[in-house]
Amino acid sequence: MTPRGPRSNNGTAGVNLIHIPYRGAGPALADLLGGQVHAVVPTLPSAIEHIKAGKLRALAVTATTRAPALPDVPTMAETLPGFEVTIHAGLAVPRNTPSEIIETLNKEVNFSLATPALAQRIAALGDTVSVSSPDEFRKDIVAYADKWAKVIRTAGIKVE
Repeated sequence: MTPRGPRSNNGTAGVNLIHIPYRGAGPALADLLGGQVHAVVPTLPSAIEHIKAGKLRALAVTATTRAPALPDVPTMAETLPGFEVTIHAGLAVPRNTPSEIIETLNKEVNFSLATPALAQRIAALGDTVSVSSPDEFRKDIVAYADKWAKVIRTAGIKVE
């Protein structure tokens, strides 16, 4: 394998890794399955079918709790206390969207996420759902951005 990215030490585990930028989980998982790379940190929904089929071995999940779909797979925090990397997904609308529209969208999305069929499908993919208000989501995103800005500064990460 020819390194195509800088080596970096994430400062948490003391592990040197080579960052290889991919345009999504599909190409990264294809290279992992094909033996071009040794490890990938994909989202669980993108990899769970390969894991369940025995084509990939899950070493850990990066959330603070084990994934219900893979209860035997430990969390990274079980080895590295405090380690946590999660993905936030939500809806965004233009800044000047009327609050009535935002409230209606939030109500309907939260209603849909609470339906048993959708909740079961999301759980089967190894993901979890949390419903929240627009203000709660905004606070989560700000906290997430602050956390990763600190990691970027501490690790000296630069745009390539």
